Amino acid sequence: MPNMKQDFDSLVCRTPLTGPVARRDFLKTTLGVGFAAAVLPVMAQTVIKTDSVGLTTGQITITVNGQSVPVYRAQPIGQTDLPVMLVVSEIFGVHEHIADVARRFAKQGYLALAPELFVRQGDPRAYPAIGELIDKVINRVPDAQVMGDLDACVAWASTHGGNTDKLGINGFCWGGRIAWLYAAHNPTVKAGVAWYGRLVASSSGNNLALTPRQPVDIASSLNAPMLGLYGGKDDGIKLDTIEQMQAALSKGSSQSKFVVYPNSGHAFFADYRPSYVEADAKDGWQRCLAWFKAHGVV
Repeated sequence: MPNMKQDFDSLVCRTPLTGPVARRDFLKTTLGVGFAAAVLPVMAQTVIKTDSVGLTTGQITITVNGQSVPVYRAQPIGQTDLPVMLVVSEIFGVHEHIADVARRFAKQGYLALAPELFVRQGDPRAYPAIGELIDKVINRVPDAQVMGDLDACVAWASTHGGNTDKLGINGFCWGGRIAWLYAAHNPTVKAGVAWYGRLVASSSGNNLALTPRQPVDIASSLNAPMLGLYGGKDDGIKLDTIEQMQAALSKGSSQSKFVVYPNSGHAFFADYRPSYVEADAKDGWQRCLAWFKAHGVV
């Protein structure tokens, strides 16, 4: 197995990080390249590689209230009126896995956009320890900021070949929680898929100024049907919280549903991590695509 951490460190060394401006420059030039330091070494034998044949891929920049937000874009070459898919990352940002997922959606005919939603707080791919990453970056990201950045992506798509009447959102882990919230925030979302996203307040508490509501709080007011794909052995998202969410959903009319894989834990779709469960990941992906098709995001 190649030493991917060494390759990542070499990339960092070629782009000195001396402050916030340098960090933003790093994000501009390397979005979707390599893996986050906190997940190295990756499980190279299971990493899925989706090519760019027939696609336009790469980084674009969207300006939101004066802030440049880098976004990985993938879409079929030369096509317009495309359904739009927002791809929301885990805590590790838009590294190679998330860019690959965007290409997977593009191969299905979507204009897929994966924004780097942590750009104001730092580069999530550069932190070698998950605890430090959460403390220094993730816990400092306001939900309102994220909603605004996603809104800006939708606006960009509407003038670059996307049909935002066919808008979907797909998120993993941290991004799974965001997918639930965005489906309540934006009434134009047609459907969403949340992969093992937190549903209730963290047991360690929440910063209500930054993350005032959780998916369970907005379940009854969802604008779109959501599919939740979760692992029965997930130590961080207990089955009783899924039951709480199902009860809250029953008070609304979104027709959302859960699929719980009893033999999987957290991050079972992450093909670059030891948590990957191939059979459940493949089944979840097919259910994901079918969900969007059934609800008009195609």
